Amino acid sequence: MILEPVLKMRSIESLLAEYDESHGNPVNKTLHWICVPLIMFSLLGLLWYLRVPLPEAAPAVLNGAVILIVFAMIYYVLIAPRLAAGMLAVSVAMLALLYFLDQSALSLWKLSVAVFILAWVGQFIGHKVEGRKPSFFKDVQFLLIGPLWLLAFVYRRFNIVF
Repeated sequence: MILEPVLKMRSIESLLAEYDESHGNPVNKTLHWICVPLIMFSLLGLLWYLRVPLPEAAPAVLNGAVILIVFAMIYYVLIAPRLAAGMLAVSVAMLALLYFLDQSALSLWKLSVAVFILAWVGQFIGHKVEGRKPSFFKDVQFLLIGPLWLLAFVYRRFNIVF
């Protein structure tokens, strides 16, 4: 059955709770607040260069970054529609910044590689301090849950229901 994986999806509360289990140390949490957005941004920056050929008259840019966001949004809408709305806003802001940087004299590719590597080093330092492996070693979907975990904190802080 095509919908079987969707019907067996875990709740956002259970995913966030499991993610939270390996992110209790204050140093690790701080590093995640810095590194998770940087990893997301730099990954989108790297995927920015995977262009999909479109007709000349096409008004939009279709590249790997946009495609990843579309698939991530589908996943987010399935597990947490209100958090998906927030992630869409974050993603659009990142895409806008990437567009601006791509138009500048700065090498977006080199910047993205450097930030990606440094941010992952920060993540692994945080988990070394925590004494627990990153959640995505157990389940790869936690690579998408990390940004939601941060956004869920912001939602809770402002009493926004998700």
